[in-house]
Amino acid sequence: MPTNYCAFYVDEPFNEFAADALTRKDYFYYNQLRSWKSQNAIFPFNDVHDKRYDVRDGSDWENVLKPRIHKRLNDADNLILILSENTIQSRSLKEEIEFGIEYLKLPVIVIYAELRDKNDMLINGKNNINFKLHHFWNKLPIFKNLKSQVPVLHVPYNKEMVAKALKKNNFVKGNDFRPNNYMLTA
Repeated sequence: MPTNYCAFYVDEPFNEFAADALTRKDYFYYNQLRSWKSQNAIFPFNDVHDKRYDVRDGSDWENVLKPRIHKRLNDADNLILILSENTIQSRSLKEEIEFGIEYLKLPVIVIYAELRDKNDMLINGKNNINFKLHHFWNKLPIFKNLKSQVPVLHVPYNKEMVAKALKKNNFVKGNDFRPNNYMLTA
């Protein structure tokens, strides 16, 4: 099963054990992926974050946190990016996207927290990407600028659709799938 690196926005420094951690919207959605996995061992989320130290604590950026991010990304087969209305470009998120896409060429699976159905992502009656997605991309300029370098699969926040996306064997490193925007068809 592919190993997934999940990138999401949280204030920095971040402590996942703080009382208000789950009120951070993007972290909540990441934690939901982990919950789906803990409830069902065959849910196809193999979280590389479970295998390494925390990267959003108050440690030194250059000597501790940035190398941890790089190590995790090197161990990953793809990059899962959670985008929501709360997402903004933080130092960590910028580094994750830049290193994962520009340097490692990891395929990206984008999960849109506020969109629940694939039809929310398409222009009515067509297979063209809806402008709603552009709104989310504009919140994260580094992603918008680099996404054309790798295959990107766009997925609504829906457990079944996310599971299908994570099972896609062509959205892992080393696959020759060409860089482009893709949507799940079923």
